[in-house]
Amino acid sequence: MLYGVPTPRRRDAQRNRSAILRAASELLLTGGAFAGMPEVARRAGVGQATLYRHFPDRGALVAAVVADRLAGLEARAAAPFRALLAEGLHTEAAMRGLDAETRRRLTARVVTTLAVPLRRAQSAGEVRPDRTTADLTLLFAMLTASDEQSVGRAIELLLDAFCFGPDGHH
Repeated sequence: MLYGVPTPRRRDAQRNRSAILRAASELLLTGGAFAGMPEVARRAGVGQATLYRHFPDRGALVAAVVADRLAGLEARAAAPFRALLAEGLHTEAAMRGLDAETRRRLTARVVTTLAVPLRRAQSAGEVRPDRTTADLTLLFAMLTASDEQSVGRAIELLLDAFCFGPDGHH
């Protein structure tokens, strides 16, 4: 900070942070298990000190991954609803390691992000007309209760229960 004005992050620090988030996201979103901070550092190609300089603990790293994924979800709100819902469900699965209050707050953000696309998909006949944002919240709670090995299958079942198939039928 120079004279009370925050200085922008150095490019290499920005690159390191992005690599860390990418590596952590891959670990969190493929298979549902989080391998730990040393594995994230290894996959990101940074030292553990660099990792901990950006994210002091696992909770801070998971929260940053989820926030990054939510920003991406919000930016793609015009995408097909089923794809958005799948991304929201995968993001929810990544929240498993967060405390209950943080998870509740982030889930509410996902639901808010999906509200308009949900109505649009219902109007287009892609989603059952009786589904609501409260149903989305319930879907996310059901997913959180799934064990790590069954998360992928749970997401498939939840998508099929919520959306019509490509042919317009369930």
